[in-house]
Amino acid sequence: MHDGPQGFRVTATTGPEGSTTAWPSALSSAASWDTQLIYKWSAAMAYEFKMKGANVQLAPGIGIARVPTAGRNFEYLCGEDPYLGVILVKPAVEGIQSQGIIANAKHWVNNEIEDHRVLVSANVDERTRFELYYPPFDAAVRAGVHSVMCSYNRVNDVHACENPDTLSHLRDTMGFKGWVLSDWTATHSTVESLNAGMNQEMPLGIYYREDAVLAALDAGEVSMDVIDDSVLRILTAMFDIGLFDHPPTGDRNAVVTSDEHNALAREVAAKSTVLLKNDAVDGTPLLPLNPQGMSCIAVIGDNETVSGKGSGRVVPAYTVTPAQGVANALQTMGYEDVKVEYSDGKDPAVVESLAKSCDAVIVNVATSSGEGNDRETLALDGDQDDLVKTVVALNSHTIVSVVTPGAVLMPWAVEVPSLLISWLPGQEAGNALADVLFGVVNPSARLHVTMPNKDNEVGFSRSQYPGVGFPPEATYSEELLIGYRYYEATGIVPKFCFGHGLSYTSFEYSDLKQITSNTQSMSLDDVVASFEVSVTNNGVTDGSEVVQLYVTFPESTMEPPKMLRTFKKLAIGASLTNRVDLELTKRELSIWNSNIHAWEMIPGKYTVHVGASSCDIRQVIEFDVEA
Repeated sequence: MHDGPQGFRVTATTGPEGSTTAWPSALSSAASWDTQLIYKWSAAMAYEFKMKGANVQLAPGIGIARVPTAGRNFEYLCGEDPYLGVILVKPAVEGIQSQGIIANAKHWVNNEIEDHRVLVSANVDERTRFELYYPPFDAAVRAGVHSVMCSYNRVNDVHACENPDTLSHLRDTMGFKGWVLSDWTATHSTVESLNAGMNQEMPLGIYYREDAVLAALDAGEVSMDVIDDSVLRILTAMFDIGLFDHPPTGDRNAVVTSDEHNALAREVAAKSTVLLKNDAVDGTPLLPLNPQGMSCIAVIGDNETVSGKGSGRVVPAYTVTPAQGVANALQTMGYEDVKVEYSDGKDPAVVESLAKSCDAVIVNVATSSGEGNDRETLALDGDQDDLVKTVVALNSHTIVSVVTPGAVLMPWAVEVPSLLISWLPGQEAGNALADVLFGVVNPSARLHVTMPNKDNEVGFSRSQYPGVGFPPEATYSEELLIGYRYYEATGIVPKFCFGHGLSYTSFEYSDLKQITSNTQSMSLDDVVASFEVSVTNNGVTDGSEVVQLYVTFPESTMEPPKMLRTFKKLAIGASLTNRVDLELTKRELSIWNSNIHAWEMIPGKYTVHVGASSCDIRQVIEFDVEA
């Protein structure tokens, strides 16, 4: 059993640093909106766990980015939307477990705050939990995940690892057959935890030590059936994954990274880089860069930040810096005569000289976060904002690349012609960035978090975040209105919308039609309505589009104005048209009724919005659900 969601984290007892691949973070990989890529990434990580002799990978992380500054957002696949997580968690779980490694979905549940995480109570109503925070875990259960980790925080004043309400929802309502283990030292009791359904205490047996369990058994506070159930769940998962038939044979001291994995890390990082802006300079979009006729490209700014901090961090064997990546690309393309000049941006005279003398400037700005603390602000550290403003004022061919663990403030965005988000790209950062800059990879990633105009643009009070009193109480009074849902409900226009991302080509949507209807469906997984839409690549370059489907529910449901319910990513050749089918199941068209504790599909008129982002809707159609 070993960390973590970004790869095998080497410790003092598991071999030399750099013996495993430092992959792009989960949030980075999720920006690809690419299920096949997520599977490849997850399977490759799990293979390294197997070769190190592990049997459980503590991944995937599938929390929701309710708080834009939350310290561990970078570890999670979902961004700010549960249905993005629903679709991506399946290939993540299947990829890990394809290698004979047990996947561990974490952290159950409402672990959206790192500040005071061992004390804070996330006070969340039942409907909000089922509709917003549970769906990725429910999807992990349906994908066959064998273990779940319960979190440090309290939920409605009860510790998550002894919470009978949330653990029964996982076990009984969702049908989870695997075992629940605690986050490290997140266990607070023997009797309450066992009876609630927490099966394994980590990392030590403090409350689950033999004498404590026997005492509870003798006192009649815990039944033998409860203990047997815990053991059965653990052993069943181990048998099912094949650990008894094929025990781990890996070597914890082995070097398990490889050229193949380095190449895949580069591919994932490049395909997860979001192109936010690409304005014309001298009549032509600045990207992809054409080195012909150039004598110098300047790279200015951060050259170290590629990962987050804490248990999810993997120390790389090497890191390709942005300057190295650009130089490598130029050499590969046969432009060795184009100089690459690097400056860390701290000397104003050097910055000015490079910005004036070079044909193009790449400014790499960065911030990070880690376990145990939330970010104080979404702003970039130090004087990086001033650096961007200085360079773009001196050179119109300025590209800004932002390395970030989540949402970030970009007050200069309107002034910059080309802007990319690289998230936390891992060891191949520079090569991946260069692949996008020079068009080796046509960008196809999309935002999974809204980019705001200012800190706390979602308007959280202290009672909502970080909580008030001691121990802190954080009330989720916004209910379903987080992220883009909040922006849609309030009419606030963000800096960049959820789902946004550009390509080096353009796409046109047309002819949205409903092709099937089955409003009498019974099972949650039955298709209620399906739709087709034509998507045309209008350019001369092959590209990939993420076709996003949002739903507006009947007003009587009191749902947010518009919610992502499914998407498809597809490659479309230049000048070609593809017909895309999109299905909505009863699950995706239901709300949680807390009175009857069940999903319910409400009769009425529904609106389907199909487009390229939450703000860029291209086609709309209405359909009715009958009583």
